[in-house]
Amino acid sequence: PGQAEGETEAGLRVQLPRPLMPSLPPLPLLWPLRTPTEPKFLTRGLLLNSLSVDPDAECKYGLYFRDGKRKVDYVLVYHHKRASGGRTLARRAQQGDAVALSCPTLCSPVDCSPQAPLFVEFFRSPSSLKLTKIHGVGFVKIHAPRNVLCREAEFLKLKMPTKKLYHISETRGLLKKINSVLQKITDPIQPKVAEHRPQTTKRLSYPFSREKQHLLLANGVYSAAYPLHDGDYEGDNVEFNDRKLLYEEWACYGVFYKYQPIDLVRQYFGEKIGLYFAWLGVYTQMLIPASVVGIIVFLYGWATVDDNIPSMEMCDQRHNITMCPLCDRTCSYWKMSSACATARASHLFDNPATVFFSIFMALWAATFMEHWKRKQMRLNYRWDLTGFEEEEDHPRAEYEARVLEKSLRKESKNKETDKVKLTWRDRFPAYFTNLVSIIFMIAVTFAIVLGVIIYRISTAAALAMNSSPSVRSNIRVTVTATAVIINLVVIILLDEVYGCIARWLTKIEVPKTEKSFEERLIFKAFLLKFVNSYTPIFYVCAPGGCLMELCIQLSIIMLGKQLIQNNLFEIGIPKMKKFIRYLRLKHQSPSDHDEHAKKKQRYEVDYTLEPFAGLTPEYMEMIIQFGFVTLFVASFPLAPLFALLNNIIEIRLDAKKFVTELRRPVAVRAKDIGIWYNILRGVGKLAVIINAFVISFTSDFIPRLVYLYMYSENGTMHGFVNHTLSSFNVSDFQNGTAPNDPLGLGYEVQICRYKDYREPPWSEHKYDISKDFWAVLAARLAFVIVFQNLVMFMSDFVDWVIPDIPKDISQQIHKEKVLMVELFMREEQGKQQLLDTWMEKDRKKAEPCNNHSPAPAAPPPSQLVSDSETP
Repeated sequence: PGQAEGETEAGLRVQLPRPLMPSLPPLPLLWPLRTPTEPKFLTRGLLLNSLSVDPDAECKYGLYFRDGKRKVDYVLVYHHKRASGGRTLARRAQQGDAVALSCPTLCSPVDCSPQAPLFVEFFRSPSSLKLTKIHGVGFVKIHAPRNVLCREAEFLKLKMPTKKLYHISETRGLLKKINSVLQKITDPIQPKVAEHRPQTTKRLSYPFSREKQHLLLANGVYSAAYPLHDGDYEGDNVEFNDRKLLYEEWACYGVFYKYQPIDLVRQYFGEKIGLYFAWLGVYTQMLIPASVVGIIVFLYGWATVDDNIPSMEMCDQRHNITMCPLCDRTCSYWKMSSACATARASHLFDNPATVFFSIFMALWAATFMEHWKRKQMRLNYRWDLTGFEEEEDHPRAEYEARVLEKSLRKESKNKETDKVKLTWRDRFPAYFTNLVSIIFMIAVTFAIVLGVIIYRISTAAALAMNSSPSVRSNIRVTVTATAVIINLVVIILLDEVYGCIARWLTKIEVPKTEKSFEERLIFKAFLLKFVNSYTPIFYVCAPGGCLMELCIQLSIIMLGKQLIQNNLFEIGIPKMKKFIRYLRLKHQSPSDHDEHAKKKQRYEVDYTLEPFAGLTPEYMEMIIQFGFVTLFVASFPLAPLFALLNNIIEIRLDAKKFVTELRRPVAVRAKDIGIWYNILRGVGKLAVIINAFVISFTSDFIPRLVYLYMYSENGTMHGFVNHTLSSFNVSDFQNGTAPNDPLGLGYEVQICRYKDYREPPWSEHKYDISKDFWAVLAARLAFVIVFQNLVMFMSDFVDWVIPDIPKDISQQIHKEKVLMVELFMREEQGKQQLLDTWMEKDRKKAEPCNNHSPAPAAPPPSQLVSDSETP
């Protein structure tokens, strides 16, 4: 595009996505515009409606400009009302005209320095322009020429491949044979993409040197901005493209058993999204050994349940142990044998193997973190990110607006306005609001837990008064199941509410950069959702043992969240939003909708997709799941198995969502997963402490050990149940608390039993805490200290033993540096030889003229070197 003589040029900063070439980054580019005071066309595109049969086919239905050569790299979308000149533009759009023009009324120019122009095509949807009294949709298509891409690659210091090829060091000996066998075994589950094959050679890469520059982006002008997908992903006559390849080899449930084509994901969506799916793949793979060990622990409990002496004593009718009522008045006496099923089921999860499994999972978490760091380093090397350092983001538009508002207030008060920025005093109201709101929401969560506890007590009392024997016999199952379902519904609802509140609290803080905004949002959302998800699990109580109750709560809440919140919501809500947008567009132009649907361009099809909202929800659901897998694994050994089954579906579900349901995100460079890694480490450390307390205080592991080594007469567990029960004389009931039906068991009860360590009624200090209680408590606290320090030490030892950078990668990085130095040295030697040759030629030419005139001076060496670099 050209400009008329004397016209001024303005620039609008536009963040363009990564083109399809894998080595090119997101590009901040300048779109030349005329100033707002001169609303004239700067350029006019070429008319392509000459004799072509189908002009849309020439531009591949919106993937290219009307000339069929320039690819549409980015699309900006805005809403407009039909103007007086809209009829002419609509008529020309219907005729197939490609009009390239500026939109000075839609944006304000920021920079006036001349830059390499972008090709801009301005297009309004014909269906929206035919109607007169509705808001339409306008599309601005942008193409970045090669010279602009090269310039911006210098700004970003991209590592670009050179002509130099070198061989990657391969393993030798036994390890090479093992890798060869594994490669043959895993070949059927490898995706059929070229990038996934093992590399034997690699090009030497070197970064550009010019610094990246930032300009401001117009605020509030466009309603959407996105790069285009490569084309359709399904259909009979669809041209093959990367999107279709990703759909077939990655986003289909039928390929769940295959590895992910991470390199192709990175090429299509960028490094940040590629790292998320790589991390999710590593996490899912690491769940396989954890699931196997969890199944073994569960099977061990199943195999030994008939040999478990405490549960056998509880189920033995001959013991005839009468238990005290579970509530005042309405509850009656009951037989301990009625809790037989619960006691036998609790042994599946409360056995000596669970202690081993808790230690194993703590080491598993440490190994997982180290394995991910090594995998991440391999990806950095493969994607040429080893020397990449994230630069500080430019300020957000909201921050700039607040700073401008503050500077204007200072100007009105005749104060200096140099280096105006927001201080803690400016943000104090927002910080105070954040603190009060977070404390209030945490208090709401605890209040709901208290409400569920009251519900359990009142429901149990109400069911105990029921005249039906079948209802009274199933009180525990009914109360537990309904209470957990209530907890699950409340957790799911509050998760959505807390997510919105966390975003609002972060906005009022006005963080300076996008990175700061994202980190603060993640911290608040994780804190609130952590409390919301795990608080209901901390209060459990059951006659047959608390661990079984805890297992029931964990299984229902974990499976319910994964099934309803993570999967159904992820599938249903995007489809529902897409359907609503479809109905809205159909309502706007009902007469021409069918005709227009057949001719939809790529940018129009992508506009109906759901906008990309970031990776925070994806990471959050996996971190919460990681907490369920590690924090309470001592009470639910099958948690890794359920997480594995969920993640196998989750990977393909997320992949399908990114490929088919979302607009193509703007590619973002990143070398790690950011703050999520620190959150994972924190959860792993907290898991050691919580599991120590679960084993020590929730299970009967410590009381059994104390009884076995301190009180058992024959070195067995016979008599353990009787040892843990205290006696109560029914004549000591307070007024109004005795059972209304004292003959509910068919006989008069004088002494009943309850689970505690207290003195008997015939003792001098009846019902006081006995010395057995203090012995068990001391053992429990000692176990917590020993377990916590031992596991922490072992985790740190694993962290120390496994290096963060694989040895072969560190060798390859060192090799690259050496080869780069050698390459530059040879280049400099070649330049020096060329310089010496030219100087020798000039000297020989000057010798015949020595007798007639002085020899001409040789050009400066810098000029010769510069000329030698000119292509």
